[in-house]
Amino acid sequence: MKAVVFHGGDTGLKIEDVPMPTIGAHEILVKVAACGVCHTDLHYIEHGVPTFKKPPIILGHEASGVVERVGADVKNLTEGQRVLIPAVLTCGQCMFCRMGRENICSDMTMLGNHINGAYAEYVAVPAKDVLDLPESIPLKEASIIADAISTPYHAVKNRAQVRPGDSLVVFGCGGVGMGAVQVAVASGAYVIAVDVNERKLQWASDFGAAKTINASKVERVSKEVKKLTGGGADIAMEVIGNPRTIEEAFECVRVGGRLCVVGYTHEKISVVAGKIMFKEIEVVGSLGCRPLDYKPLIRMVESGAIDVKRQVTHQFQLEELEEAFAVMKEGVSLRSIVTP
Repeated sequence: MKAVVFHGGDTGLKIEDVPMPTIGAHEILVKVAACGVCHTDLHYIEHGVPTFKKPPIILGHEASGVVERVGADVKNLTEGQRVLIPAVLTCGQCMFCRMGRENICSDMTMLGNHINGAYAEYVAVPAKDVLDLPESIPLKEASIIADAISTPYHAVKNRAQVRPGDSLVVFGCGGVGMGAVQVAVASGAYVIAVDVNERKLQWASDFGAAKTINASKVERVSKEVKKLTGGGADIAMEVIGNPRTIEEAFECVRVGGRLCVVGYTHEKISVVAGKIMFKEIEVVGSLGCRPLDYKPLIRMVESGAIDVKRQVTHQFQLEELEEAFAVMKEGVSLRSIVTP
């Protein structure tokens, strides 16, 4: 089969013919319909972040497809079934899984990180983790539910605890950030979207953001947010992974409010601890999505409350994966998908 293989170092990505994955008794083989192109992969390719499985490895963790073959002990899935593959596969046995916090599973497996991923024609995964996709949801665009929509769903619903009427400022209007805008608007929030890209800010408005702020055109985003909200947002969410924007998001939060950090950075941030105490500000992190949240999320997509088709702005062939990353870095896409 064809796959894009990451070799690390100076070799980078290469399109290759590789053996078809084999499956065990509890696994399925999925014919990939599409795989979303995520900024996480750039951390591996360009920023030196190591994958758990040493290269060569097939990247790609945001996939949908059709079941090609089922293992001998698989009872819940059949050949020809349309499925979504979550980005993170959980053990179901560790303390965190037993607590209902499978998204921080101590023995998690991530596609395109721990095991070969879905920048390929076929991928093998445990049957217990995949989800049925209704016929009404477009199969290729559904791939982005696996991360670009599920990650902000968990952040908005469970970690930021957004409620109807809450004011929420979202820093970063890329794929995950725009997912946060969509989920928050569908949850009844008053959303303020922040970015430096006017096209993305227009998309945020199109998806229901009440206000937008171009951070490059104002003195301080926090000042603008306080003007719009009468003293500060109920919740601020940073979806970029930039220390400076995390700090600015913190400054946007009202007394008694909440900061939710979704973007990844290995760098330190600097905030005044006294403000956390004196203003009773909550600071929470958010990682991935719990398995139990996928079904209600899929229902939101099915009902039209979340629009995956409009969020996919570009589509590429597998051989064009590097072009998909180039479009991402140029800031002209929301979410791109690649199709084998």
